[in-house]
Amino acid sequence: GSLILALDQGTSSSRTAIVDRHGRLVSVAQKEIKQFFPQSGWVEHDASEIWTTQLETAQQALRLGGISDNQIAGIGITNQRETIVVWDRKSGKPIHHALVWQDRRTAGDLERLRAQGVEAKVTEKTGLLLDPYFSASKMAWILDHVPNARARAAKGELAAGTIDSWLLWKLTGGRAHMTDVTNASRTSLLDLKTLQWSPEMLSIFNVPVEILPQVVSCDHEFGVSDPALFGSEIPIRSMIGDQQAALFGQLCLDKGMAKNTYGTGCFMLMQTGTQPAMSKNRLLTTVAWRMGNQPAHYALEGSVFVGGSAVQWLRDGLGIIRKSSDVNLLAESVPDSGGVFVVPAFAGLGAPTWDPRARACILGLTRGSTAAHIARATLEGIAHQVADVLEAMTSDAGAPVGILRVDGGAS
Repeated sequence: GSLILALDQGTSSSRTAIVDRHGRLVSVAQKEIKQFFPQSGWVEHDASEIWTTQLETAQQALRLGGISDNQIAGIGITNQRETIVVWDRKSGKPIHHALVWQDRRTAGDLERLRAQGVEAKVTEKTGLLLDPYFSASKMAWILDHVPNARARAAKGELAAGTIDSWLLWKLTGGRAHMTDVTNASRTSLLDLKTLQWSPEMLSIFNVPVEILPQVVSCDHEFGVSDPALFGSEIPIRSMIGDQQAALFGQLCLDKGMAKNTYGTGCFMLMQTGTQPAMSKNRLLTTVAWRMGNQPAHYALEGSVFVGGSAVQWLRDGLGIIRKSSDVNLLAESVPDSGGVFVVPAFAGLGAPTWDPRARACILGLTRGSTAAHIARATLEGIAHQVADVLEAMTSDAGAPVGILRVDGGAS
């Protein structure tokens, strides 16, 4: 085969793209997934729905392109990153809804850890801060709140992982439990230098190593798909977190090159070479990619939790637009925001503020304020957050970012 089947499992949808050896898009299919908000600040997904929609879009992309399984050279997986799934190894069923990267429920747990003075140690080892954004505290929450989960984990009955690991497990019929270095670097459990699980971090976050996947490079041979899914076994040849995939895909291959993705959230990454660069402005240090046994490349990252999802809120929450693209006409119908400001902190504030308890607000309303002013202020609120991150990244780099490459549905 000469085609690549690329699985892109995101926060708001599952998508499959088939591309040829020249990078041309042959076919694409996409399905939205349901968002669950059981309490204020809680965000969940049904991991079984994630799997079924991802499989359905893969099968649909093959049909749309008139492509047979023997034309596919390999499968690549990219995914929403810090979202965590814990499942039963025997049945392959999740023991709880997936906790999404936007979920804030563990803020109190992390405040208690911060009071113990461990944040500096966590940052030094993992490049991350103590924030509910990352996977470790979510994993511990599931083990602590599902009856018998910790006892079952100790017996080796449970497996856990980010969405890449979950999809790989399902694709291979439970034969492979792995994660790549980029996704692993978002858990708060990976030692940035050894690129293996850190015993110290496992102890701090109370996560048993027995449930975790093996950490490998992005271009590892991850196994083959169950022949029942596509008609034959197809090799799975790459896994990489969505933002690192965008950094690589935007060809930010030289140190100092940067990209910003306007997706559900907004994520700016700057490639920093083969040594981890620590931020003075509360940005994250993360693995950008690793090929084979070569040294890993690293990146600085600024994470904005709410980007395009603020437009979804205008559509679904306020009902002032019918479809997301309508926001453009509505916002352009007024010359400015009329003094209205929207701070879209629906899931707290990310970089460089890192306030998990912050909430969204609309300021400056008058009797003359209209839906158009709110729409325009919402788009400007997304831009202001990105500008804050760019300012922090410029300060860390000690030089202006010369070119910022952009992508994502909200771009």
